[in-house]
Amino acid sequence: MSKVIKLDYADTHRNIVEKCKRGNRQAQFELYRLYSKAMYNICLRMVKNDLDAEDILQNSFVDVFSKLHTFKFQSSVGAWIKRIVINNCINHLKRNKVYFEELENRHTNIIEEPIMEDGKMNVDLINQAIYELPDGYRIVFTLYLLEGYDHKEIAQILSISEATSKSQYSRARKKIKEIIKTKRFKKHGTR
Repeated sequence: MSKVIKLDYADTHRNIVEKCKRGNRQAQFELYRLYSKAMYNICLRMVKNDLDAEDILQNSFVDVFSKLHTFKFQSSVGAWIKRIVINNCINHLKRNKVYFEELENRHTNIIEEPIMEDGKMNVDLINQAIYELPDGYRIVFTLYLLEGYDHKEIAQILSISEATSKSQYSRARKKIKEIIKTKRFKKHGTR
């Protein structure tokens, strides 16, 4: 008889977190080491600037360690840290007045189409294309597709309408396809 193993993500790194709560510097370094690269990548996708991403990452971990006493293991510590990072990215973007194009209601039904061409996905090419998106498109695309927020949540977070979130996402997908097509054309000389 096979034994079923139940994974409890809320307990992931519990020992390290408990040590961090007691002020253990080695545990704090370990928590930072475990999550800093992934969180930096989120920052970079959101703000598109190395220096700003580094600043936001550092400020986020200051927040993490100063608020860790409030973490109750109701989710994984990684999800909790990610939420702090995303909130700090959004606050940074709001301070820098990111522009979102408003959408008329007639565009509320958006058809999902895969970004892949010929059944292949080039992750590096997609990441390059994401980096080239206008800020509003990139932020909504990142929050929706990569970070798993729905359009209602994005609308609330960014203080925009749900229709605008959907529009920005749709336009981002279209723009990414155009960028990838252009890059492939330049690389191969064909369409």
